[in-house]
Amino acid sequence: MDDNARPHRTLAVEELLESGDIIRMDWPVYSPDLNPIEHVWDALWRRIAARLHHSENTQQLKQMLIE
Repeated sequence: MDDNARPHRTLAVEELLESGDIIRMDWPVYSPDLNPIEHVWDALWRRIAARLHHSENTQQLKQMLIE
């Protein structure tokens, strides 16, 4: 199975598949727009980026994420 990602289409992968007589099953290209969690991460990132003060350490970042 293959989703057409670049790492799956390298020459080395192609040669390996051919040498083992492996038939590739193509799958549709994955789209982040179809994955709802990607929208959540985007909204969270935007809120963090919009803050006037950015985190200086992981503890501050954790607190921002909680807020």
